[in-house]
Amino acid sequence: MPVTQTEVLHILGEQVKPGESKEVNFDVANLHTSSPVHIPVIIERAKKQGPTILFTAGIHGDEVNGVEIIRQLIAKGINKPKSGTIICMPVINIFGFINLKREFPDGRDLNRVFPGSPSGSLAGRVAYKLMDEVIPHADLIIDFHTGGSGRFNAPQLRYAKEKTDLDILAKVFGAPFVLYSKNLSKSFRATCNKLGKPLLLFEGGKSFHIDDVVTNSGVNGSKRILKHFGMLRTVFKSSKPKTECVFINDSKWQRAKYSGMFKASIPIGSYVKKDDMLGNITDPYGKFNYFVRASNTGYIINVNESPIVYQGDALFHISTKLKRQ
Repeated sequence: MPVTQTEVLHILGEQVKPGESKEVNFDVANLHTSSPVHIPVIIERAKKQGPTILFTAGIHGDEVNGVEIIRQLIAKGINKPKSGTIICMPVINIFGFINLKREFPDGRDLNRVFPGSPSGSLAGRVAYKLMDEVIPHADLIIDFHTGGSGRFNAPQLRYAKEKTDLDILAKVFGAPFVLYSKNLSKSFRATCNKLGKPLLLFEGGKSFHIDDVVTNSGVNGSKRILKHFGMLRTVFKSSKPKTECVFINDSKWQRAKYSGMFKASIPIGSYVKKDDMLGNITDPYGKFNYFVRASNTGYIINVNESPIVYQGDALFHISTKLKRQ
């Protein structure tokens, strides 16, 4: 990783010297009421030189668990580095966060408009400003997300299979799973990848929900990364992961064969064998009870927690092929 020199950091129209702490604003547009919207960016710099790590969350306004992880990094002072610079952006899509909606007011998914445009849609302008004024300063980005549509993700890191250089950092972070997944066109991850900026995408939990296990996984993983680069102050302890990280080459969704009321009976993260019972689908009248059994052997990395499902809905995301370590 490149080493950022201990010079004045020029970011978002502000100057931050080594050893300084500063909150700057990432502002794009006012609300429709003309009320200004300030998106705080918290910057902490040590006097000692070191890399610059950027923590981001809230690209989707309904994914509050990622916001909570960065909030804890700030509230506990973990973001004050022993060396280098830490930049925290807890809520990028402040417009969606205000309304607890995934998208921007213009209906666009921010994570599908990168690298954006200075004269495009509201989401496109936010994407452009992030890529133009913040990302150039980062040596490593850790971006926090959650599952959507009632689907609960086991804590996991995601990046493209060919990015084997990130395997070492993934092991350091220590999430229970790494899911190799392709970079989606016009996503934040894909755009950073094109610029040669390493990015670890953390997935955990589901939208509209804060989960302590997921939060702890994100906070502890962040501390391990900071310690790895000599940035974690000695006042903080960095524990070893409780389990060895499982690298998943391929996976598939098991879908509902029937519509009805659904209840999973297997804990997230479990290792199951083919034909193991995972849950059941019933009707409201007590006449029908279908037992959902595992279609293959693997790890359960995502569970649909919706009480009502329709035929074809995704129920369980199960690993199909693991990477040998």
